[in-house]
Amino acid sequence: MLIAHKIGLDPTNKQATYFARASGVARFAYNWALAEWKRLYEECKRDPDKSKPSQMSLRRHLNAIKREHFPWMLEVTKNAPQMAIMHLGVAFKNFFAGRARFPQFRKKGVHDRFSISNDQFSVKDNRIRIPGLGWVRMHERVRFAGKIMSGTVSRVADRWFVSITVDTPDLSHLPKAENQGAVGVDLGVSSLATLSTGEKVEGPKAHKRLLKRLRRLSRSVSRKKHGSCNREKAKRKLSRLHARISYIRNDALHKVTTDLTTRFHTVCIEDLNVTGMMRNRHVARSVADMGFFEFRRLLEYKAHMRGGMIVVVDRFFPSSKRCSACGHTVENLPLSVREWTCPLCGARHDRDVNAAINLRDYAVSSTVSACGEEGSGCVSNHTVKPVSAKQEVGSKSV
Repeated sequence: MLIAHKIGLDPTNKQATYFARASGVARFAYNWALAEWKRLYEECKRDPDKSKPSQMSLRRHLNAIKREHFPWMLEVTKNAPQMAIMHLGVAFKNFFAGRARFPQFRKKGVHDRFSISNDQFSVKDNRIRIPGLGWVRMHERVRFAGKIMSGTVSRVADRWFVSITVDTPDLSHLPKAENQGAVGVDLGVSSLATLSTGEKVEGPKAHKRLLKRLRRLSRSVSRKKHGSCNREKAKRKLSRLHARISYIRNDALHKVTTDLTTRFHTVCIEDLNVTGMMRNRHVARSVADMGFFEFRRLLEYKAHMRGGMIVVVDRFFPSSKRCSACGHTVENLPLSVREWTCPLCGARHDRDVNAAINLRDYAVSSTVSACGEEGSGCVSNHTVKPVSAKQEVGSKSV
């Protein structure tokens, strides 16, 4: 299994300058290759006899001309431009497969990173050896044992990090998921996650808490003269605050997803339309502050690592409108209504807890379904169990 470990670096001024140059070379090579790819593709449309562009042909072309046209590329490791073009090839592969959008040009200050292959660097204790630079101190050792596949040096605000990808066959250091049954998880903007057990996990809401400082620093940047040293200082302060908000959010998401995958073998969540929610100007900021997409991504890979299972319910499943006691579904339930009473059985429900219980019940019924659809059977064979396509959503299992 491929696992990436992101570690902070402690470079000297000389080493940080090298990192910035290598990132610039990688960014230039990526943008150059993207422009060439577009040009060659247009030529292929006019003349079908010409060969289509590929990352291999662009790498060979760059190697042939860089000594004459781009001699400054030789000041850094050769992996920086070559790996950047390989990443462009992967980006186009994902685009043609429908998994990603069309590749865009990289921007300085936003995409400051470069990659190196496993034969070009080595790791020893809490140090990493970069080709052409020497040993650089890391803040900690690599946690995972296995074959090192690649490394990516990147900059976040004014700090440098290295992400080391390790192919580890042994995950025995992780405790298996406890057998506490299934749990339903309802995501929201008031509480990050509400469990079917009645627990509510409050989100850190880092962006909302630091919004006043964020606006003040943004005004400070806009008032500085373009190209001045004071503007660069103000931009560094602003980028540090953005990084801090991201760290707080990721820390909370990692803690709650680790707790869920450690305690429960089966976790049921909804397939939320996050893109559509972001179009609502009343809740867009709160939705982005919670990080719903990252929550699901972390939950899926951690459940896979611990031998657990994730059940994703269709976004049109009426989890909030359905009474978890009798199964009656109300026609209209505005978001402003946080508690409601079932008109059929008289049960009083907390909106989020009721939705989480319905998700848990659906997960339990779908895992023991007798329809024979894909996903039933052995739980360990499926990281994310597809929703049943044969059962009626409104039917109640006996």
